[in-house]
Amino acid sequence: MKQLTLLACFLILASSCVKPSYKKNEIVKTDEADSESEEVFFDIPENQKLTADQQIASALMAAPSEMREGAKVYGYGDDGEFMTLREGTNDFVCIADNPSKDGFQVVGYHISLEPMMARGRELEAEGKSREDKEAIRAEEAKAGKLKLPEAPAALHIYYGKEAYYDDESKTVENAKYRYVVYIPYATQETTGLSLAPNESSHPWLMFPGQYNAHIMITPEN
Repeated sequence: MKQLTLLACFLILASSCVKPSYKKNEIVKTDEADSESEEVFFDIPENQKLTADQQIASALMAAPSEMREGAKVYGYGDDGEFMTLREGTNDFVCIADNPSKDGFQVVGYHISLEPMMARGRELEAEGKSREDKEAIRAEEAKAGKLKLPEAPAALHIYYGKEAYYDDESKTVENAKYRYVVYIPYATQETTGLSLAPNESSHPWLMFPGQYNAHIMITPEN
């Protein structure tokens, strides 16, 4: 009888000590004075509209640390217009997150990619579809009208569907990197690369033989 009483006391105590459970971007807490659970969600901003200084700070995170100080930075004005936020002094260009698009994405790339990137922005502003934009740039590159990088050139992407810039910590939360190394007209035969990743995060060659052939590298973390 004494053992049953002790067991009952133990079960009562255990039921009153509920640990909080954790989910992605969510904490579920139990009020000790109430049997009902309270859900508390972290606030993840969507389509952030950042100041010019915030855009510059976050865009530079896409660049290698040693290239950030002198990188040129593009961003967006109050009315959403694409504009230069800071002139550069080295061979790197960064672009801030577009507040009109969901999620978060900043990019940085070697200046030799600027003609191709700038032409893409022009065609997009004209309302061209992705397919039309690629076809036009391919034809212009073939005709010598579009200057392509003469050596392998890297583009760095720092992105995330739920990523956002935290001005208090001066960091981007929930973001990860992807690396793209452009080698115009490269093929599997000229690079020795697979045309698909052998394993997650392994490099592979995308668009082989085309003007925008590039090596894709997406780290797991």
